[in-house]
Amino acid sequence: MSAITAGAVIAAGEGSRLKELGVAKPMIEVGGVPLIAHVLGNFKAAGIVSAAVIFNESERHCEAFVRERFGKLVSRIVVKTTRSSLESFREILEVAPPGRLLVSTVDAYCPPKEFVRFVRRAEELPAHSTVLAVTGYVHDEKPLWVTTARDGRVTVVGGASGDAVTAGIYVFPEKVRRLGIPHTLGRLREFLAWLAKSDEPIEAVDIPKVVDVDRAEDLAVAEEMARS
Repeated sequence: MSAITAGAVIAAGEGSRLKELGVAKPMIEVGGVPLIAHVLGNFKAAGIVSAAVIFNESERHCEAFVRERFGKLVSRIVVKTTRSSLESFREILEVAPPGRLLVSTVDAYCPPKEFVRFVRRAEELPAHSTVLAVTGYVHDEKPLWVTTARDGRVTVVGGASGDAVTAGIYVFPEKVRRLGIPHTLGRLREFLAWLAKSDEPIEAVDIPKVVDVDRAEDLAVAEEMARS
């Protein structure tokens, strides 16, 4: 078993659909806890000892919050406005700690117990495989579908349907971290689809319910999960 101790959080999105709340997306609270604190709390619970975070330039106050609350866990913070999730991913790969890398988007609201279970299962899988958290809970306008074989191996990423959808939580091996990302790709989902088409080994681990907090209705669902 290969322990996963390095992590990265992608928190550079604009969160335009929740701007009416008047709060930067990483600081939007679910159950009284800011999203960024929820994700980093999950990291700590899962045994991550060093993490990197990327915020956009309008979220500089988030950097101060993270340094104060998670200074021992977060070793690098990048503040840069990027054009896409894939550009944010590139930036975070450059500064993230070495080793198998646990990556989460800031808006992937996942119960701590299920998050830890995902990481433990990922550690049991081959160290050269990319691992995707997937869920049968589909509440997204443009979900990224994943098709899997019976053994959990991912055969297709993308398309109009599949067995489950990605949950915004991933584990990337060193090999994939060293791959050159084609400049023709514009989004992280396109990179994942490219990995699958390139026959890179990808495994899926199911999490019953993860909420992509992107809209007011998503926030309401996440609040209900927090209460339960």
